[in-house]
Amino acid sequence: MATPYTCIVLLAGSLVLLAVFYTKESGVLWPVAVTGLFLLLFPLLWLRLRQQDRRTERRVCVLVLGDIGRSPRMQYHALSLSRHGYLVTFVGFSDTKPHQDVLSKENIFIAPITEVTGVQVGPKVLKYVTKVIIQSLQLLRVLLTMELQSHILLQNPPGLPSIAVAWLVCVLRGSRLVIDWHNYGYTIMALSLGTTHPLVRLAKWYEHFFGPLATHNLCVTNAMKDDLQINWGLKATTLYDRPASIFRETPLEQQHELFMRLAETYPQFRHRGSEDVEHQGTVFSVCDPTDGTVTLRIERPALLISSTSWTEDEDFSILLKSLEEYEGFIRAGASLPSLICVITGKGPQKQHYKKLIDSMHLVHVDICTPWLEAEDYPLLLGSADLGVCLHKSSSSLDLPMKVVDMFGCCLPVCAIHFNCLHELVKHEENGLIFRDSAELAEQLKSLLSEFPSSDGRLGAFRRNLRTSRGQCWDDNWDQNVLPLISSP
Repeated sequence: MATPYTCIVLLAGSLVLLAVFYTKESGVLWPVAVTGLFLLLFPLLWLRLRQQDRRTERRVCVLVLGDIGRSPRMQYHALSLSRHGYLVTFVGFSDTKPHQDVLSKENIFIAPITEVTGVQVGPKVLKYVTKVIIQSLQLLRVLLTMELQSHILLQNPPGLPSIAVAWLVCVLRGSRLVIDWHNYGYTIMALSLGTTHPLVRLAKWYEHFFGPLATHNLCVTNAMKDDLQINWGLKATTLYDRPASIFRETPLEQQHELFMRLAETYPQFRHRGSEDVEHQGTVFSVCDPTDGTVTLRIERPALLISSTSWTEDEDFSILLKSLEEYEGFIRAGASLPSLICVITGKGPQKQHYKKLIDSMHLVHVDICTPWLEAEDYPLLLGSADLGVCLHKSSSSLDLPMKVVDMFGCCLPVCAIHFNCLHELVKHEENGLIFRDSAELAEQLKSLLSEFPSSDGRLGAFRRNLRTSRGQCWDDNWDQNVLPLISSP
Protein backbone atom coordinates (compact mmCIF):
# COMPACT_ATOMS: atom_id res chain seq x y z
CA MET A 1 0.00 0.00 0.00
CA ALA A 2 1.38 3.40 -1.01
CA THR A 3 2.34 5.77 1.79
CA PRO A 4 0.91 9.32 1.89
CA TYR A 5 4.34 10.65 0.94
CA THR A 6 4.48 8.39 -2.13
CA CYS A 7 1.06 9.67 -3.18
CA ILE A 8 2.27 13.25 -2.79
CA VAL A 9 5.33 12.55 -4.96
CA LEU A 10 3.22 10.88 -7.67
CA LEU A 11 0.71 13.72 -7.62
CA ALA A 12 3.50 16.33 -7.78
CA GLY A 13 5.08 14.52 -10.73
CA SER A 14 1.76 14.44 -12.54
CA LEU A 15 1.28 18.16 -11.96
CA VAL A 16 4.76 18.89 -13.32
CA LEU A 17 4.01 16.94 -16.52
CA LEU A 18 0.67 18.68 -16.92
CA ALA A 19 2.31 22.07 -16.44
CA VAL A 20 4.96 21.33 -19.05
CA PHE A 21 2.35 20.08 -21.53
CA TYR A 22 -0.02 22.99 -20.91
CA THR A 23 2.62 25.71 -21.23
CA LYS A 24 3.96 24.13 -24.41
CA GLU A 25 0.56 23.84 -26.08
CA SER A 26 -1.04 27.07 -24.94
CA GLY A 27 1.93 29.41 -24.96
CA VAL A 28 1.39 30.44 -21.33
CA LEU A 29 4.49 31.99 -19.85
CA TRP A 30 6.67 29.77 -17.69
CA PRO A 31 6.59 32.11 -14.65
CA VAL A 32 2.81 31.88 -14.53
CA ALA A 33 2.92 28.10 -14.80
CA VAL A 34 5.62 27.77 -12.14
CA THR A 35 3.72 30.07 -9.77
CA GLY A 36 0.55 28.07 -10.23
CA LEU A 37 2.44 24.84 -9.71
CA PHE A 38 4.00 26.19 -6.52
CA LEU A 39 0.57 27.16 -5.20
CA LEU A 40 -0.60 23.62 -5.84
CA LEU A 41 2.46 21.89 -4.39
CA PHE A 42 2.94 24.03 -1.29
CA PRO A 43 -0.11 22.67 0.58
CA LEU A 44 1.08 19.14 -0.18
CA LEU A 45 4.56 19.91 1.17
CA TRP A 46 2.98 21.61 4.19
CA LEU A 47 0.97 18.46 4.93
CA ARG A 48 4.07 16.32 4.53
CA LEU A 49 6.11 18.41 6.97
CA ARG A 50 3.30 18.34 9.54
CA GLN A 51 2.41 14.67 9.12
CA GLN A 52 1.84 13.32 12.62
CA ASP A 53 1.63 9.82 13.99
CA ARG A 54 0.69 8.43 17.39
CA ARG A 55 4.21 9.07 18.77
CA THR A 56 4.69 12.66 17.62
CA GLU A 57 3.80 14.18 21.00
CA ARG A 58 6.41 11.94 22.63
CA ARG A 59 9.27 13.16 20.44
CA VAL A 60 11.56 16.03 21.43
CA CYS A 61 14.62 17.36 19.61
CA VAL A 62 17.39 18.64 21.90
CA LEU A 63 19.58 20.97 19.83
CA VAL A 64 22.93 22.55 20.65
CA LEU A 65 25.14 24.20 18.04
CA GLY A 66 28.16 22.96 19.92
CA ASP A 67 29.88 19.83 21.16
CA ILE A 68 27.37 17.46 22.77
CA GLY A 69 30.04 15.96 25.02
CA ARG A 70 30.86 19.40 26.43
CA SER A 71 27.22 20.45 26.93
CA PRO A 72 26.33 18.91 30.30
CA ARG A 73 23.09 20.81 30.87
CA MET A 74 21.70 19.70 27.49
CA GLN A 75 22.76 16.13 28.24
CA TYR A 76 20.80 16.37 31.49
CA HIS A 77 17.77 17.64 29.56
CA ALA A 78 18.03 14.64 27.24
CA LEU A 79 18.30 12.22 30.17
CA SER A 80 15.33 13.80 31.96
CA LEU A 81 13.20 13.56 28.83
CA SER A 82 14.29 9.95 28.39
CA ARG A 83 13.39 9.17 31.99
CA HIS A 84 9.82 10.30 31.27
CA GLY A 85 9.56 8.12 28.19
CA TYR A 86 10.16 10.75 25.49
CA LEU A 87 11.97 9.83 22.28
CA VAL A 88 14.90 12.24 22.12
CA THR A 89 16.80 13.26 19.01
CA PHE A 90 19.99 14.94 20.24
CA VAL A 91 21.49 17.21 17.56
CA GLY A 92 24.96 18.70 17.93
CA PHE A 93 28.67 18.30 17.19
CA SER A 94 30.23 14.96 18.08
CA ASP A 95 33.78 16.09 18.92
CA THR A 96 33.88 14.43 22.35
CA LYS A 97 32.05 11.46 23.78
CA PRO A 98 28.90 12.23 25.80
CA HIS A 99 28.34 10.66 29.18
CA GLN A 100 27.75 6.91 29.08
CA ASP A 101 24.23 7.37 30.46
CA VAL A 102 23.32 9.31 27.32
CA LEU A 103 24.90 6.73 25.03
CA SER A 104 23.22 3.80 26.77
CA LYS A 105 19.62 5.07 26.58
CA GLU A 106 17.69 3.37 23.78
CA ASN A 107 15.30 6.32 23.43
CA ILE A 108 18.09 8.90 22.91
CA PHE A 109 19.28 9.07 19.31
CA ILE A 110 22.30 11.27 18.57
CA ALA A 111 22.12 13.05 15.20
CA PRO A 112 25.61 14.50 14.68
CA ILE A 113 26.17 17.63 12.64
CA THR A 114 29.44 19.05 11.37
CA GLU A 115 30.96 22.33 12.49
CA VAL A 116 31.54 24.38 9.35
CA THR A 117 34.21 27.01 8.80
CA GLY A 118 32.94 29.05 5.84
CA VAL A 119 35.10 30.50 3.10
CA GLN A 120 38.77 30.54 4.10
CA VAL A 121 39.81 33.43 1.85
CA GLY A 122 38.86 37.09 1.88
CA PRO A 123 37.78 39.29 4.80
CA LYS A 124 36.61 37.85 8.13
CA VAL A 125 33.08 39.11 7.54
CA LEU A 126 32.82 36.98 4.38
CA LYS A 127 34.07 33.95 6.30
CA TYR A 128 31.51 34.55 9.05
CA VAL A 129 28.59 35.13 6.66
CA THR A 130 29.32 32.02 4.59
CA LYS A 131 29.69 29.98 7.78
CA VAL A 132 26.25 31.10 8.96
CA ILE A 133 24.67 30.33 5.57
CA ILE A 134 26.19 26.85 5.31
CA GLN A 135 25.34 26.03 8.93
CA SER A 136 21.76 27.21 8.35
CA LEU A 137 21.35 24.92 5.35
CA GLN A 138 22.79 21.99 7.27
CA LEU A 139 20.43 22.56 10.22
CA LEU A 140 17.45 22.95 7.89
CA ARG A 141 18.25 19.66 6.22
CA VAL A 142 18.56 17.81 9.53
CA LEU A 143 15.49 19.35 11.19
CA LEU A 144 13.20 19.09 8.16
CA THR A 145 14.04 15.48 7.36
CA MET A 146 13.78 14.01 10.86
CA GLU A 147 10.50 12.67 12.19
CA LEU A 148 8.11 15.36 13.35
CA GLN A 149 8.99 16.53 16.87
CA SER A 150 6.56 18.00 19.38
CA HIS A 151 9.24 20.39 20.70
CA ILE A 152 12.69 21.66 19.82
CA LEU A 153 14.65 22.40 23.00
CA LEU A 154 17.49 24.72 21.99
CA GLN A 155 20.53 25.96 23.87
CA ASN A 156 21.49 29.63 23.50
CA PRO A 157 24.29 30.62 23.08
CA PRO A 158 25.39 29.72 20.53
CA GLY A 159 22.21 30.85 18.82
CA LEU A 160 23.34 32.14 15.44
CA PRO A 161 21.87 30.76 13.23
CA SER A 162 20.18 28.04 15.31
CA ILE A 163 17.44 30.21 16.88
CA ALA A 164 16.20 31.50 13.52
CA VAL A 165 16.45 28.09 11.85
CA ALA A 166 14.71 26.29 14.72
CA TRP A 167 11.94 28.91 14.76
CA LEU A 168 11.40 28.56 11.00
CA VAL A 169 11.25 24.77 11.27
CA CYS A 170 8.74 25.06 14.11
CA VAL A 171 6.56 27.35 11.97
CA LEU A 172 6.70 24.95 9.03
CA ARG A 173 6.17 21.79 11.07
CA GLY A 174 3.95 22.97 13.89
CA SER A 175 6.48 22.13 16.62
CA ARG A 176 6.99 24.27 19.72
CA LEU A 177 10.29 26.03 20.38
CA VAL A 178 11.81 26.12 23.86
CA ILE A 179 14.97 28.21 24.28
CA ASP A 180 17.25 27.51 27.23
CA TRP A 181 19.12 30.77 27.83
CA HIS A 182 22.56 30.05 29.31
CA ASN A 183 23.81 33.56 28.53
CA TYR A 184 23.51 36.16 25.76
CA GLY A 185 25.54 35.38 22.67
CA TYR A 186 26.21 39.01 21.77
CA THR A 187 27.89 39.65 25.13
CA ILE A 188 30.34 36.81 24.47
CA MET A 189 31.12 38.24 21.02
CA ALA A 190 31.71 41.63 22.63
CA LEU A 191 34.57 40.21 24.72
CA SER A 192 36.75 39.94 21.61
CA LEU A 193 35.15 42.47 19.23
CA GLY A 194 33.95 45.23 21.56
CA THR A 195 30.40 46.34 22.27
CA THR A 196 30.23 48.80 19.33
CA HIS A 197 31.31 46.36 16.63
CA PRO A 198 28.70 45.98 13.84
CA LEU A 199 28.60 42.18 14.25
CA VAL A 200 27.95 42.54 17.97
CA ARG A 201 25.12 44.99 17.32
CA LEU A 202 23.67 42.66 14.70
CA ALA A 203 23.89 39.69 17.10
CA LYS A 204 22.13 41.71 19.82
CA TRP A 205 19.32 42.67 17.44
CA TYR A 206 19.08 39.05 16.28
CA GLU A 207 18.64 37.67 19.81
CA HIS A 208 16.19 40.43 20.75
CA PHE A 209 14.12 39.75 17.61
CA PHE A 210 14.00 35.95 17.56
CA GLY A 211 14.13 35.24 21.31
CA PRO A 212 10.54 36.34 22.05
CA LEU A 213 9.24 34.12 19.20
CA ALA A 214 9.82 30.97 21.27
CA THR A 215 6.85 29.21 22.86
CA HIS A 216 8.66 28.84 26.19
CA ASN A 217 11.93 30.12 27.63
CA LEU A 218 14.20 28.76 30.34
CA CYS A 219 17.12 30.57 31.99
CA VAL A 220 19.80 29.82 34.54
CA THR A 221 19.39 32.60 37.16
CA ASN A 222 16.71 34.83 38.62
CA ALA A 223 18.85 37.81 37.58
CA MET A 224 18.59 36.69 33.94
CA LYS A 225 14.87 36.02 34.34
CA ASP A 226 14.35 39.61 35.53
CA ASP A 227 16.52 41.01 32.73
CA LEU A 228 14.62 39.04 30.07
CA GLN A 229 11.35 40.34 31.47
CA ILE A 230 12.39 43.99 31.84
CA ASN A 231 14.62 44.51 28.79
CA TRP A 232 13.31 41.89 26.37
CA GLY A 233 9.63 41.64 27.30
CA LEU A 234 10.12 37.90 27.58
CA LYS A 235 8.74 35.61 30.26
CA ALA A 236 11.14 32.87 31.33
CA THR A 237 11.28 30.08 33.89
CA THR A 238 14.39 29.85 36.05
CA LEU A 239 15.90 26.38 35.96
CA TYR A 240 18.92 26.47 38.23
CA ASP A 241 21.70 24.10 37.32
CA ARG A 242 21.80 21.21 39.73
CA PRO A 243 24.43 18.50 39.93
CA ALA A 244 23.54 15.18 38.37
CA SER A 245 23.63 12.14 40.63
CA ILE A 246 27.09 11.22 39.27
CA PHE A 247 28.57 14.22 41.11
CA ARG A 248 29.26 13.09 44.66
CA GLU A 249 32.19 12.50 46.98
CA THR A 250 34.37 9.74 45.57
CA PRO A 251 35.00 6.71 47.81
CA LEU A 252 38.64 6.21 48.73
CA GLU A 253 39.07 3.02 46.68
CA GLN A 254 37.73 4.75 43.55
CA GLN A 255 40.01 7.72 44.22
CA HIS A 256 42.99 5.41 44.22
CA GLU A 257 41.90 3.65 41.02
CA LEU A 258 41.49 7.04 39.32
CA PHE A 259 44.88 8.30 40.52
CA MET A 260 46.52 5.09 39.27
CA ARG A 261 44.95 5.53 35.81
CA LEU A 262 46.00 9.18 35.63
CA ALA A 263 49.52 8.32 36.79
CA GLU A 264 49.97 6.21 33.66
CA THR A 265 49.74 9.36 31.53
CA TYR A 266 50.50 12.28 33.84
CA PRO A 267 53.71 12.14 35.92
CA GLN A 268 52.31 14.64 38.45
CA PHE A 269 50.23 11.77 39.92
CA ARG A 270 53.17 9.39 40.35
CA HIS A 271 54.94 8.80 43.64
CA ARG A 272 58.71 8.40 43.61
CA GLY A 273 59.10 6.74 47.02
CA SER A 274 60.83 3.38 47.47
CA GLU A 275 57.90 1.77 49.30
CA ASP A 276 55.96 1.58 46.02
CA VAL A 277 57.92 -1.54 45.16
CA GLU A 278 55.72 -3.32 47.66
CA HIS A 279 52.74 -0.97 47.72
CA GLN A 280 50.68 0.11 44.74
CA GLY A 281 50.87 3.86 45.21
CA THR A 282 50.37 7.32 43.78
CA VAL A 283 51.41 10.71 45.08
CA PHE A 284 48.09 10.89 46.96
CA SER A 285 47.27 7.31 47.94
CA VAL A 286 48.70 3.90 48.61
CA CYS A 287 47.20 0.39 48.48
CA ASP A 288 48.50 -2.45 50.67
CA PRO A 289 48.65 -5.53 48.41
CA THR A 290 48.18 -7.92 51.32
CA ASP A 291 44.63 -6.88 52.11
CA GLY A 292 43.77 -4.23 49.47
CA THR A 293 43.45 -1.47 52.07
CA VAL A 294 43.71 2.03 50.56
CA THR A 295 44.94 4.97 52.60
CA LEU A 296 45.77 8.59 51.81
CA ARG A 297 49.35 9.66 52.41
CA ILE A 298 49.88 11.93 55.39
CA GLU A 299 52.44 14.04 53.49
CA ARG A 300 50.43 14.19 50.29
CA PRO A 301 50.05 17.42 48.31
CA ALA A 302 46.72 19.22 48.21
CA LEU A 303 44.70 18.60 45.02
CA LEU A 304 43.43 21.85 43.50
CA ILE A 305 41.12 21.59 40.50
CA SER A 306 39.66 23.98 37.97
CA SER A 307 37.85 23.32 34.70
CA THR A 308 37.54 25.61 31.73
CA SER A 309 36.62 25.92 28.09
CA TRP A 310 39.69 28.17 27.66
CA THR A 311 37.75 31.18 26.35
CA GLU A 312 37.96 34.95 26.83
CA ASP A 313 35.56 35.01 29.78
CA GLU A 314 38.10 33.15 31.97
CA ASP A 315 41.45 34.81 32.66
CA PHE A 316 43.68 31.97 33.84
CA SER A 317 46.63 34.31 34.31
CA ILE A 318 44.93 35.15 37.63
CA LEU A 319 45.27 31.55 38.83
CA LEU A 320 48.84 31.24 37.52
CA LYS A 321 49.91 34.41 39.33
CA SER A 322 48.29 33.23 42.56
CA LEU A 323 50.14 29.89 42.29
CA GLU A 324 53.43 31.79 41.92
CA GLU A 325 52.57 33.76 45.07
CA TYR A 326 51.66 30.52 46.88
CA GLU A 327 55.07 29.14 45.88
CA GLY A 328 56.60 32.29 47.36
CA PHE A 329 54.80 31.70 50.69
CA ILE A 330 56.39 28.24 50.98
CA ARG A 331 59.86 29.49 50.00
CA ALA A 332 59.52 32.18 52.65
CA GLY A 333 58.97 29.51 55.29
CA ALA A 334 55.19 29.16 55.51
CA SER A 335 53.98 25.73 56.66
CA LEU A 336 51.89 24.84 53.63
CA PRO A 337 51.43 21.67 51.58
CA SER A 338 52.69 21.30 48.06
CA LEU A 339 50.01 21.69 45.40
CA ILE A 340 49.00 19.73 42.35
CA CYS A 341 46.74 21.96 40.27
CA VAL A 342 44.66 20.14 37.66
CA ILE A 343 43.02 22.30 34.98
CA THR A 344 40.67 20.27 32.77
CA GLY A 345 38.99 21.17 29.51
CA LYS A 346 39.48 22.02 25.86
CA GLY A 347 39.26 25.36 24.10
CA PRO A 348 40.85 27.96 21.83
CA GLN A 349 43.23 29.49 24.38
CA LYS A 350 44.59 26.27 25.88
CA GLN A 351 47.86 26.30 23.93
CA HIS A 352 48.47 29.93 24.90
CA TYR A 353 48.19 29.12 28.59
CA LYS A 354 50.18 25.88 28.27
CA LYS A 355 53.10 27.96 26.98
CA LEU A 356 52.80 30.23 30.02
CA ILE A 357 52.68 27.19 32.33
CA ASP A 358 55.75 25.66 30.69
CA SER A 359 57.67 28.90 31.26
CA MET A 360 56.97 28.86 35.01
CA HIS A 361 59.65 27.44 37.32
CA LEU A 362 57.75 26.17 40.36
CA VAL A 363 59.13 23.67 42.85
CA HIS A 364 56.21 23.20 45.23
CA VAL A 365 53.38 23.51 42.67
CA ASP A 366 52.76 21.13 39.77
CA ILE A 367 50.24 22.06 37.06
CA CYS A 368 48.52 19.44 34.92
CA THR A 369 46.11 20.15 32.01
CA PRO A 370 44.41 16.85 31.09
CA TRP A 371 41.26 16.18 29.11
CA LEU A 372 39.15 13.75 31.12
CA GLU A 373 36.57 11.25 29.95
CA ALA A 374 33.04 12.15 30.99
CA GLU A 375 33.01 9.34 33.58
CA ASP A 376 36.33 10.41 35.17
CA TYR A 377 35.56 14.11 35.59
CA PRO A 378 33.07 13.70 38.49
CA LEU A 379 35.42 11.18 40.13
CA LEU A 380 38.24 13.72 40.10
CA LEU A 381 36.02 16.48 41.48
CA GLY A 382 34.94 14.11 44.25
CA SER A 383 38.61 13.40 45.05
CA ALA A 384 39.87 17.00 45.13
CA ASP A 385 40.51 19.22 48.15
CA LEU A 386 39.57 22.62 46.70
CA GLY A 387 38.07 24.00 43.49
CA VAL A 388 38.81 27.28 41.72
CA CYS A 389 36.47 29.02 39.29
CA LEU A 390 37.61 31.88 37.04
CA HIS A 391 34.39 32.21 35.06
CA LYS A 392 33.36 35.87 34.74
CA SER A 393 29.98 36.03 33.08
CA SER A 394 30.03 38.20 29.95
CA SER A 395 26.50 39.32 30.82
CA SER A 396 26.86 39.07 34.63
CA LEU A 397 23.64 37.05 34.48
CA ASP A 398 24.69 33.39 34.24
CA LEU A 399 26.29 31.03 36.73
CA PRO A 400 29.19 28.61 36.19
CA MET A 401 28.07 25.02 35.80
CA LYS A 402 31.47 23.85 37.01
CA VAL A 403 30.77 25.25 40.49
CA VAL A 404 27.42 23.44 40.57
CA ASP A 405 29.23 20.18 39.82
CA MET A 406 31.87 20.92 42.47
CA PHE A 407 29.21 21.58 45.06
CA GLY A 408 27.54 18.30 44.09
CA CYS A 409 30.82 16.64 45.13
CA CYS A 410 30.86 18.69 48.36
CA LEU A 411 33.99 20.45 47.09
CA PRO A 412 34.52 23.97 48.47
CA VAL A 413 35.26 26.63 45.85
CA CYS A 414 37.15 29.87 45.48
CA ALA A 415 35.36 31.83 42.72
CA ILE A 416 36.07 35.16 41.07
CA HIS A 417 33.47 37.85 41.74
CA PHE A 418 30.72 38.97 39.36
CA ASN A 419 27.28 40.42 39.94
CA CYS A 420 24.95 37.43 40.38
CA LEU A 421 27.48 34.94 41.78
CA HIS A 422 25.83 35.25 45.20
CA GLU A 423 22.93 33.15 43.87
CA LEU A 424 25.33 30.19 43.99
CA VAL A 425 28.48 30.86 46.03
CA LYS A 426 27.87 31.96 49.63
CA HIS A 427 31.02 33.69 50.86
CA GLU A 428 32.39 32.07 54.05
CA GLU A 429 29.69 29.39 53.89
CA ASN A 430 30.42 27.06 50.95
CA GLY A 431 33.50 28.85 49.60
CA LEU A 432 35.19 32.19 49.13
CA ILE A 433 34.91 34.96 46.54
CA PHE A 434 37.99 36.79 45.30
CA ARG A 435 38.64 39.71 42.94
CA ASP A 436 42.31 39.35 41.94
CA SER A 437 45.30 37.01 42.07
CA ALA A 438 46.64 38.40 45.33
CA GLU A 439 43.34 37.79 47.13
CA LEU A 440 43.14 34.26 45.69
CA ALA A 441 46.70 33.52 46.85
CA GLU A 442 45.82 34.63 50.38
CA GLN A 443 42.70 32.45 50.32
CA LEU A 444 44.71 29.42 49.22
CA LYS A 445 47.19 30.09 52.02
CA SER A 446 44.44 30.45 54.62
CA LEU A 447 42.36 27.44 53.55
CA LEU A 448 45.31 25.04 53.22
CA SER A 449 47.20 26.14 56.35
CA GLU A 450 45.82 23.20 58.36
CA PHE A 451 45.83 20.65 55.52
CA PRO A 452 45.23 17.69 55.63
CA SER A 453 43.27 18.22 58.84
CA SER A 454 39.51 18.65 58.39
CA ASP A 455 39.22 20.93 61.43
CA GLY A 456 39.85 24.24 59.63
CA ARG A 457 37.69 26.44 57.39
CA LEU A 458 38.08 24.12 54.40
CA GLY A 459 36.57 21.27 56.41
CA ALA A 460 33.79 23.55 57.68
CA PHE A 461 32.84 24.54 54.12
CA ARG A 462 32.71 20.88 53.11
CA ARG A 463 30.46 20.02 56.05
CA ASN A 464 28.16 22.91 55.12
CA LEU A 465 27.89 21.54 51.58
CA ARG A 466 27.03 18.09 52.88
CA THR A 467 24.11 19.45 54.91
CA SER A 468 22.73 21.85 52.27
CA ARG A 469 22.74 19.90 49.02
CA GLY A 470 19.30 21.25 48.05
CA GLN A 471 17.03 20.00 45.30
CA CYS A 472 18.52 17.55 42.83
CA TRP A 473 18.41 18.04 39.04
CA ASP A 474 15.65 15.47 38.47
CA ASP A 475 13.25 17.04 40.98
CA ASN A 476 14.11 20.54 39.77
CA TRP A 477 13.51 19.54 36.13
CA ASP A 478 10.26 17.74 36.89
CA GLN A 479 8.95 20.81 38.69
CA ASN A 480 9.96 23.46 36.14
CA VAL A 481 10.37 21.89 32.69
CA LEU A 482 8.12 18.85 32.52
CA PRO A 483 4.91 20.92 32.78
CA LEU A 484 6.07 23.01 29.78
CA ILE A 485 6.85 19.95 27.66
CA SER A 486 3.79 17.91 28.59
CA SER A 487 1.24 20.73 28.26
CA PRO A 488 -0.80 20.67 25.02
